[in-house]
Amino acid sequence: MTLACHLTRSWCRRPVAAWSVLALLSLAGCGGPTVAGRPPPAQAPALPPPTIVEPLPAPTVTPAPGPATVGILLPLTGPNAVLGRGMLDAAEMAVFDFKDSHLSLLPRDTAGTPDGAAAAARDVLDQGARLVIGPLTASEVQGAKPAVSDRGVPMLPFSTAAALAGDGTYLLGFLPDDEVRRVVAYAHEKGVKKIAFFGPATAYGHLVADALKEAADEQKVALGQIVLFDPAIPQPSEAIRKLGTFEDGKVTVDFDALLLAMGGAQMKTVGPLFATYGIDPAHVHFLGTGLWDDPGVLGESELDGAWYAAPDPAMRADFETRFQALYGHPAPRLATLAYDATALAATLSKGDAGADFSPTALTNPNGFLGLDGVFRIKPDGLGERGLAVLEIHQGRVAIVSPAPQSFGGS
Repeated sequence: MTLACHLTRSWCRRPVAAWSVLALLSLAGCGGPTVAGRPPPAQAPALPPPTIVEPLPAPTVTPAPGPATVGILLPLTGPNAVLGRGMLDAAEMAVFDFKDSHLSLLPRDTAGTPDGAAAAARDVLDQGARLVIGPLTASEVQGAKPAVSDRGVPMLPFSTAAALAGDGTYLLGFLPDDEVRRVVAYAHEKGVKKIAFFGPATAYGHLVADALKEAADEQKVALGQIVLFDPAIPQPSEAIRKLGTFEDGKVTVDFDALLLAMGGAQMKTVGPLFATYGIDPAHVHFLGTGLWDDPGVLGESELDGAWYAAPDPAMRADFETRFQALYGHPAPRLATLAYDATALAATLSKGDAGADFSPTALTNPNGFLGLDGVFRIKPDGLGERGLAVLEIHQGRVAIVSPAPQSFGGS
């Protein structure tokens, strides 16, 4: 699939401390760019104006004049095609929202494979791409990274695989480290003294367990048992018993909070087992990660009163409403990442001198404010996000600790 999208609308500014305000006009009646092979989006309500921190002055790399060609690599076929197409729809929304940016967007299909991602990367680079957005998964990033790095072009993948960051690769995914650090700090503030861990023995499970160890050390919170179970076992009862002392059909524990590195179907299967073995949410506070940022998880009764860290849902509510109106289906959860990445590329390419995708511009320490809240990219290629802490009540969430609107000192 080939798209070429050109943006030609200017920014509208007003002074708000160090912030500039981005004015988004309604797509209805917008005489903006057409997208080859796709009709313009239908009429829909306008989004309120998000904001973005102004770029730092005097970048170390001189911006190049002319249109800024940016590749976006997504799985438009294969097992993740529905997600990939939804993310492309969101990127298209950003294209039509930001018009005075000299941006030319080239989407390519990775087919969800490393080889497909490598071929897609080479294709957009041969077409003159000066920035690559995506790809989605760690294996796709591994496939695309050598070609992109060899050309000296920065890449903004949606993966959370921290080992892939650096050498011009800047991760935009939701990193578990941020989520764990945030929810552990809040739990400690609310009196939690000791936190145990339960999760699958997968790369993600190990990553969250390691993040808990670091966060507990930072907050001076005691660590309880760290239990990883075989994800191939649907009901890991024996693993749950390892959380404490098992006697008379119950597990007696010495911790007051339990971090769960699970979501989706796994949470639905494993969650009810805790009460069966005597781990009572009335006495043990359940903590979660961004995997709980999913309506399908929130209705689980054992999670009533649980805390997890994630972006403020209100930030993306209007986007989700407009996405539904434009495309006739709900926005996938990761669609906001594709929108924010494309909006960031448009922002950095709008200057009269041309696009500035230099490390200085991409790693602005003040950060940016997008649909998922404030975020920034650190020089090591890892992202950092300002997250809210949410509490679950009967399938609904309430913010118990708001997300920061800026990074400290900026």
